[in-house]
Amino acid sequence: MNHLSTQRWARCLVVLGSALVAQAQDVAITNARVIVGNGTVINSGTIVVRGGKIVSVGAGQASVQGLKVIDAKGMSAMPGYIDAHRHVNTGPNEKEEMQRLLEAGYTTVLSGGGPAEGNLILRDHIEKGVINGPRIIPSGSVRLNITPDEARAAVRKMADQGIKYTGEIALTPKPGPSAKEIETLKAIVDEAKKVGVLVQVHAVSPPAMMAAVDAGVPLLVHTPHFGWLTFAEAKRVQAAGIKQLSTIGFGVPVFGVFADDNQPRFRDGKTWPESILDGDGRGQEAGYKAVNARTSWDAGVVYGYGTDTNYDALAGLEHELKSLNLMFSMPDIIKLMGPNTAAYIQMSDQLGTLETGKLADLILLDGNPLDGYWNMLHTKVVLKGGVVVVDKRK
Repeated sequence: MNHLSTQRWARCLVVLGSALVAQAQDVAITNARVIVGNGTVINSGTIVVRGGKIVSVGAGQASVQGLKVIDAKGMSAMPGYIDAHRHVNTGPNEKEEMQRLLEAGYTTVLSGGGPAEGNLILRDHIEKGVINGPRIIPSGSVRLNITPDEARAAVRKMADQGIKYTGEIALTPKPGPSAKEIETLKAIVDEAKKVGVLVQVHAVSPPAMMAAVDAGVPLLVHTPHFGWLTFAEAKRVQAAGIKQLSTIGFGVPVFGVFADDNQPRFRDGKTWPESILDGDGRGQEAGYKAVNARTSWDAGVVYGYGTDTNYDALAGLEHELKSLNLMFSMPDIIKLMGPNTAAYIQMSDQLGTLETGKLADLILLDGNPLDGYWNMLHTKVVLKGGVVVVDKRK
């Protein structure tokens, strides 16, 4: 065998090896505190995974013959995290960034925007085993500063690419969207319904939010941070069946992520509050978002989880959880991050809870998340589709 043939054979072995590693494993997770995600907690239970799916969840022991056993004594099992609005794309640092997302506990990410082609390449890199990473749901870009016909064509192109979500479409917050914006948005919504694409709108003021409701959008990627959302306005969102994401860390100062100097910073590393993008002044955005989040929740809106970030995955997780904990209990946060976010990405039948028949996307944490959000920052093991993709146990 010549040198070139040897190299080719070696590459084939690497590819084959990667494929074998990526195959779903038959696993039994024993002695776990199981946070099912639907309000049920099993203090000491066993989860059995076969063929990438959960086949049983219950108290006590189950038959583990022929299974890879993971003893989760002292740990909690809960659904893998879903970030339904994070800015990801292909690029030179994708390997490290995707690995960090997995290690933080994320198993699914809906791209917040960017070029559709880059989203698709990143998804394919992960699905083909080129890099390790969470499940990527791509989105496509469409703008409002074009004609309605051009916007319809952009939506059709997304559908032709197999993309099911628009990226965030930003409406002018103050004094509110223009008639031209609304005309184009309605064309996007109409065309999207025809071709099976879901429209996501960035509405960060109550007037913009109500305009999105009137236009018939199904998904809102933000909680307003320009002004107070009334309960009646939130009920309109709920009555329309529109789902909404948190992203309430926007405006809350970050410490120790970009520099260790005890100076408050915005989530892009710039000084807080002066450098907040399109800010309302003195960081009051943080107060609006937190209170408006609770208003939406109390009105019955299906309110899910999204960070709207692109910086370090674990730091972003901590920041969003810390912000949410101002207004939500831990059982509420688990519901918000699990079944509610799965509903937002149209995957309630597969993700969001640890129940029989669902995909085996789950994480093992040190400690009990019901005791505090900080225990959700200590992921030790991650399974994605039944594959152990992270194992940080000693």
